[in-house]
Amino acid sequence: MSGFLAAALAVTLSACGSSGGSSDSSDSANSSAEKAGGYPLTLTSCGKKAEIKAPPQRAVSLDQGSTEILLSLGLADRMAGTGTWTDPVLKGLEKDNSKVERLADSYPSFEKVLAEEPDFVTASFLATVSKGGVADRAKFAELGVPAYVSPSDCAGKDNSGDGDGRRDKTLTMDTVYGEIRDLAEAFGVEKRGERLIAELKGRVAKAKKTIKVSEASDTTLLYWFANSDAPYMAGCCGAPGIITRELGVKNVFDDTREEWPQINWETVADRDPDVLVIGDLTRKSQTAESAKKKIEFLESNPVTKNLTAVKKKRYVLLSGQAMNPTIRTVDGVEQVADALREFGLAK
Repeated sequence: MSGFLAAALAVTLSACGSSGGSSDSSDSANSSAEKAGGYPLTLTSCGKKAEIKAPPQRAVSLDQGSTEILLSLGLADRMAGTGTWTDPVLKGLEKDNSKVERLADSYPSFEKVLAEEPDFVTASFLATVSKGGVADRAKFAELGVPAYVSPSDCAGKDNSGDGDGRRDKTLTMDTVYGEIRDLAEAFGVEKRGERLIAELKGRVAKAKKTIKVSEASDTTLLYWFANSDAPYMAGCCGAPGIITRELGVKNVFDDTREEWPQINWETVADRDPDVLVIGDLTRKSQTAESAKKKIEFLESNPVTKNLTAVKKKRYVLLSGQAMNPTIRTVDGVEQVADALREFGLAK
């Protein structure tokens, strides 16, 4: 057991007892300058501050969305571990991802994270670093480990209920871009961050240009993430909302601000969407995780088999990460735009 872990566990036990992408030369120069004058720096996320005293060298990312941002910034050599995966890693990042230890497919234990001696922890969801997740941020703070949570899970969002939260403010890609800037600043690679943001913005703009909004404006979509018994469908204002707004189409459940409300199939049949956007997940924590299982259900269930989208086989298969507020939401914009043209619903 390392000295760090022993000390960490001692602090934890004491507390319980008392309470009952790749770099280039310009990046290196930029990093060196910022190392000299940019630290310590403080990042505020989801209502709490994280003080970063020096550029992280042993970061642990606890959700796939956060992991893929760090890998896209060329930071694999400064990552000590990852956890909580729903999909294979983003194409193009496989080599860098293979260099970083996967601590768990779901939540790694707090002790396993500490064993990596992290100097920075990131998460895409507040639940990951709260009670019931890996550990509360306060536990990391006690040990001097700054923890950062994606603002997309908190900005304008109420997570106090039992579900996946409610969006009081409509999410935009600007919040995701803000996360990229925060993480790039934390590691002292701001130029890489701006390049990544510019690339993502360019892809969204290109996808929008390839589709005539006036042709697609009456088209309705339904986003199904997981579970066939009590299906999780997208409300108006999370990542699927970004896709629909960018392309000028409509979500059949844009009248709810719940992030992922569970909606019965009879209600889905009443709204009869033109297109079904289906989460193709590789995890196995819910029923009908993969797109294959979802489609088998849709085409055999007496309530769903007569849906317009099912009869015409208008399915768009997205990764789980594309349906979460991540850099892969841009993939979702591109894939849905392509599908609308393929289905003859837009030009």
